[in-house]
Amino acid sequence: MSSSLPARTSYSASQVWPLSVRWFLVLGAISACTSVVFSAAFAHLSVFAGGVPTAVQTALSQQQFHSLGLLFTGLALRVCGASRWLQAAGWLMLVGLVLFSFNLYARHVWAWDALRALVPWGGMAWIFAWLALAVGLVKGFGRSNQ
Repeated sequence: MSSSLPARTSYSASQVWPLSVRWFLVLGAISACTSVVFSAAFAHLSVFAGGVPTAVQTALSQQQFHSLGLLFTGLALRVCGASRWLQAAGWLMLVGLVLFSFNLYARHVWAWDALRALVPWGGMAWIFAWLALAVGLVKGFGRSNQ
């Protein structure tokens, strides 16, 4: 009598996704999820009864956009292989999320202003993240064509 369950297969090292790929994909998905949660929550918070401030709306849209950037970076690492440039791009996007978006949320929701001066550094982190991603892709595609 034959079983209808598929046989267990073993995976070779090339089939297992590197840890950095998995981290950036998971963190990108979690960041995208929290941006939706925050967007819904902010629409109902009493602190925003007069409307969600422009700075918070900007933080939300930037979080959503850079969540996609994290997902793309994870996929780029999978396609192009290990790269310091692509790793830097992913970590810089995460730094930007904390210093820019989450900093603005804390400032407007909890009136916590202690790290206000770091908001522009979050934007700079994103600028450098996109530049690092571009360099990593150019180098990665050049390596894969050889």
